[in-house]
Amino acid sequence: MSTNSTKPAAAPQRTTIALMKRIARDYMKEHTASLIVAVLLMAVSAAMTAAVAKLLQPIMDEVLGGDDTKMIIPFAALVMVVFIIRGASTYAHTVLMNKVSQSILGQIQKDLFNHFMIMDLGFFHANPSGQLISRVTNDVTMMRSAVANIVTDSGKGILTLVFLVAVMFSQNVNLSLVAFTIFPLLAWFVAYLGKRIRKISRNLQGGMADLSDKLSQVFQGIRQVQAYGMEDHEKKRAGKAIDQVRKLNVKSVQIGNLSTPVNEVLVGFIFFSIIAYGGYQIKDGIMTTGQLISFLGAFIMAYEPMKRLARLNNTIQSGLGAAERVFEMIDLAPAIHTPTRGQKWKPKTPDVVFDNVTFAYKNAEGQNEEEKALHGISFTAKSGKVTALVGPSGSGKTTIMNMIPRFYDPVSGTVQVGDIAATKLNLSFLRNNIALVSQDITIFDQSIGDNIAYGKKGATQKEIITAAKAAAAHDFITAMPQGYDTIVGEDGVKLSGGQRQRIAIARAILRNATILLLDEATSALDNESEKLVQQALKSLEKGRTTIVIAHRLSTVKNADNIIVLDNGKIIEQGTHDTLMAQDGLYASLYKTCLKG
Repeated sequence: MSTNSTKPAAAPQRTTIALMKRIARDYMKEHTASLIVAVLLMAVSAAMTAAVAKLLQPIMDEVLGGDDTKMIIPFAALVMVVFIIRGASTYAHTVLMNKVSQSILGQIQKDLFNHFMIMDLGFFHANPSGQLISRVTNDVTMMRSAVANIVTDSGKGILTLVFLVAVMFSQNVNLSLVAFTIFPLLAWFVAYLGKRIRKISRNLQGGMADLSDKLSQVFQGIRQVQAYGMEDHEKKRAGKAIDQVRKLNVKSVQIGNLSTPVNEVLVGFIFFSIIAYGGYQIKDGIMTTGQLISFLGAFIMAYEPMKRLARLNNTIQSGLGAAERVFEMIDLAPAIHTPTRGQKWKPKTPDVVFDNVTFAYKNAEGQNEEEKALHGISFTAKSGKVTALVGPSGSGKTTIMNMIPRFYDPVSGTVQVGDIAATKLNLSFLRNNIALVSQDITIFDQSIGDNIAYGKKGATQKEIITAAKAAAAHDFITAMPQGYDTIVGEDGVKLSGGQRQRIAIARAILRNATILLLDEATSALDNESEKLVQQALKSLEKGRTTIVIAHRLSTVKNADNIIVLDNGKIIEQGTHDTLMAQDGLYASLYKTCLKG
């Protein structure tokens, strides 16, 4: 089935500056004080590196090349102090920046997850869970590297270069100009590699998301995989995804490290020039040996941050490729728009009215499909009454039910709750007044008590037990080793289908909402449990607006109003006796049900 929302379209590639500005504006601003301290510590570390290069001249000319032995210990001690200060400042800014980057990582993950929580149901149908999990984990983790390196490595690298360049120019201007002839060429080459790396990064993150999604599907459906002997098929599918990630990783390393041989060739040429030129300068008495050694020391030390900055650009571009994917999701607007000042209905138990409602799911391009799921649906589910939706599979029953809590909105027409259009209602208020029991039951990997309490914030143990008894679940729960504290596994794998359904019903009973939606609520129960639960539901339905979907029509024959659907249209409506007398589709379905 298509959905009412699509996957995010491939956004045009944002510029590096635009992405870095957004990260700085949205996530670094609150850490300004820590960042300033970290930069100051980087400056201290960079200055100490330059000091080592500067000290090489007096050490060579005055200490090692001179006759004054008294200067040996002081200079040696001074160099030791410089290294101690550099080590301490480097440690301090590294720890501080790690703390900042981890805080930023956590905030981005929270923002992304929080945004997912407001997206419409169609969004989750269009984007598999494995893909979304990869965005929150893999993509954001890749972003963290970019965020940390933007400030830590780039900041320290640039500051170190500045101080070392100052040392080089103080020793010899001409040599410095010769040494920096490679910079424009190197900068162009690094920028070129960065563009390619960013593209590969996007593809790599997409490949990892695809792998995560495939693994998630297989692990969740392992029972079917093994039952149908599809292990080899799934091995091949996963193998293809793994190979794709491997190829992209190899390509990333190949391109990312192209800067190394280019750097070495260019730097080799510069070293040749420095040594040749400097040698003649010393011979002519224009430079001292100490000055040349100091210059070479500064250049060698500058070479390392130059190489790091070249590699850093690859890391940053990889991170920004992931950032594009993250912001792509954060910027995606939900299809369900919440009114700024949503209304609330006044009657305790409201009517639910469908007025000429038409609905179509979205296709892969985000356009409404030509074939509509609902055609001009109009009916009223009266407060305090039970309204049943029946009809063949695909007739539109679940679509109608999904529109009441606004999982989807109509293409045309209105859904009203308590005489107010659902689109004008406060969304939290609307959903807080609805209890849903679906045939697709969700049981969390928590205790049974926690799963029942999911229906009501702050539920007491007494309330949980009362709800479980009403749902005919108390006996099997207390028979378990840890009773209500029993952990039931992912999706309730330690429970039978009937047990899972009774826990879901207990959750709805505990919620005590004014609107009750039952979508095949007793389909997985045995006859004895179904009778007990039906009695509980009958008691629960009193004084509520109840809408029921059931394939076993014997369970809805006492409904106050039965709506018969076929191909997204209402073709019959009335009580059981009225519809049986009409001898139409309902009567045919009911007779077939009895035979079954």
